[in-house]
Amino acid sequence: MKPLNPEVGTATAANPPLVATARWALASLSLSMLMPSLDTSIANVGLPTLAVAFSAPFQQVQWIVLAYLLTITALIVSVGRLGDLVGRRRLLLAGIVVFTVASLLCGLAPTLISLIVARALQGLGAAIMLALTIALVGETVPKARTGSAMGLLGTMSAIGTTLGPSLGGLLIAGLGWRSIFLVNLPLGLLNFLLAARYLPVDQPKDQPRRQRFDHAGTLLLALTLAAYALAMTMGRGHFGPLNIALLLVGALGAGLFVLVENKVAAPLMRLAMFRDPAFSASLAMNVLVPTVMMATLVVGPFYLSRALGLSAALVGGVMSIGPLISALSGVLAGRVVDRWGASAVVMAGLGEMALGALALATLPTLFGLAGYIVAIAVLTPGYQLFQAANNTMVMLEVPPDQRGVVSGMLSLSRNLGLISGASVMGAIFAMATATSDITAAHPAAVATGMQLTFAVAAGLIVVAIAIALASRALVRHSGLSAQ
Repeated sequence: MKPLNPEVGTATAANPPLVATARWALASLSLSMLMPSLDTSIANVGLPTLAVAFSAPFQQVQWIVLAYLLTITALIVSVGRLGDLVGRRRLLLAGIVVFTVASLLCGLAPTLISLIVARALQGLGAAIMLALTIALVGETVPKARTGSAMGLLGTMSAIGTTLGPSLGGLLIAGLGWRSIFLVNLPLGLLNFLLAARYLPVDQPKDQPRRQRFDHAGTLLLALTLAAYALAMTMGRGHFGPLNIALLLVGALGAGLFVLVENKVAAPLMRLAMFRDPAFSASLAMNVLVPTVMMATLVVGPFYLSRALGLSAALVGGVMSIGPLISALSGVLAGRVVDRWGASAVVMAGLGEMALGALALATLPTLFGLAGYIVAIAVLTPGYQLFQAANNTMVMLEVPPDQRGVVSGMLSLSRNLGLISGASVMGAIFAMATATSDITAAHPAAVATGMQLTFAVAAGLIVVAIAIALASRALVRHSGLSAQ
């Protein structure tokens, strides 16, 4: 598959250098990954300040975060498919504009309701950027450099997530809460200029094809995903009647979605794609792996503060080690993928993650803080190896006219893993501590909860390894059968 931009160079050359046009295009894609990631975390640190500013309880203020995440989850596949139909560059430019204008509206919001609505609009722009950024890699860099590009995008995502809390705290202290949203204005303007100048121009499509968009499937999928995400986030891991009702709505919506997709002429999602064992395995693993990573964010702070007795400042410092390692290892992970091949690196990444999860279940008990840091230093690079390799493996094989929707599905599966991990792994941790209030749990109970949670996490990675091996066997068998 040759890149659409003739200035990029030949895709078949061994690890070809990037020319200036491709570098600037990749800079735009990096910003398109950084901005949504930054706003995923930067608003969290402002919730206490916003609760005071709007005289609102936490249950209402938390919708500033939820509105953003729910919109991304509900729409990311649909906007990816829309990009395939109307042009990925064109839609990405629109997404950058939507995100930037919504950031301005957030910064000027006079009421809590208007801020929540503006955050939902910002989530729409973020969904477009996240869905199309990975899809545009194939049109921006040579095929032999895809792994490096995926690793860079992984680094930018980690930098955004890491930078959010610290940058948000500084901005709120110096300029007030509105500045955490207004900071996106110069970034958005720069990103728009880079994308408009350097991203490859969309190839023309015939008019009838441009108009085919599965509205019914889009609505059903959005409602299904929103119901599932709400069920996983409301109640903070404590399932009640509302959570169960939302899961039932999600299950019903999923069934209706499958029926609709099997009947419409131009489905939002070609269900036949899931018959490909390699593709289905990649999505399944892309749910399991982020579930494990979310466990470090859910369980880590409680273990460090309750079991090890660290101060809030030290907890924050230790918790930043993982994202920092992730940011530093992303580009290197991508280069490893280009050198050794995506399939082999997927297995290597999963193996390293299994060791890291087992280390988190054992080393902190034996060596305290040092054991925790060593375990995180093993787990996190494994995650970056897996992400870079898995994204590369999927996107190299997808047909050009399906890149947007498949990229959206990759981002969605990761997001579902993070949402599910926060709920499920948090519930396992609470159950293992055998207490209704984790903040008051005995240090020994918290340590036990840590051990059991990451033993389960290691089991999930073993399941992911089994899925990878099974898909390889199926692909090999189908190849032999074809011969």
